[in-house]
Amino acid sequence: MATKILIWRNTYMKNPGARDKLRKYFLNHLGEVLDSDTLREVAGISEWACRVRELRNEEGYQILTHHDRSDLKPGQYILENPKPQPAFAREISKETRAYVLDHNGFTCQMCGAVAGEPHPYDPTRKTRLHIGHIIDKSMGGTDDPANLRAICSICNEGASNLTLDRPSYEKLLIQIRRATGADQLKALEWLVRKFPEQAQKLVNNEDDR
Repeated sequence: MATKILIWRNTYMKNPGARDKLRKYFLNHLGEVLDSDTLREVAGISEWACRVRELRNEEGYQILTHHDRSDLKPGQYILENPKPQPAFAREISKETRAYVLDHNGFTCQMCGAVAGEPHPYDPTRKTRLHIGHIIDKSMGGTDDPANLRAICSICNEGASNLTLDRPSYEKLLIQIRRATGADQLKALEWLVRKFPEQAQKLVNNEDDR
């Protein structure tokens, strides 16, 4: 493996920086699981992990780890999409990002996937949320929080500028009533975790009756 990497470095790179080496290696091995030893050899420096973070945070490459996909082990990385995340999403402040995620309930506004949980359309991947525009900036949209939404990686890969309509209380209640008892309990547990104070108040009100 070390010889193969050395040949690759000498063939494809001409005195580039560590980040450039890693970027090109990821793009040339798109969809392949790469381990930390390989990436360290490619970068040629001990601080290779910092350069990987820069590729993710500064350049927008969605390099996945075991935090994103349950089938990946610690120390494994994979780049599935060669297209970096749009720059606007990286320029949004941490405060605005936190506000939008909280306002959206840490839930993808297109498919309903919840941050950190297995994605309903691909259980092998944990849901990672990004920030996107409701009205694209090319169409006059702004970076105002009212024009931002949480969107998961899977929806982001083929996102259109549409947001699913929120179901009304009546329609949501119909779906819950149609669900199995086990799924209804899961929904209840989720609501209790999301609204612990309100849930406790309801319990106290029942005890006072």
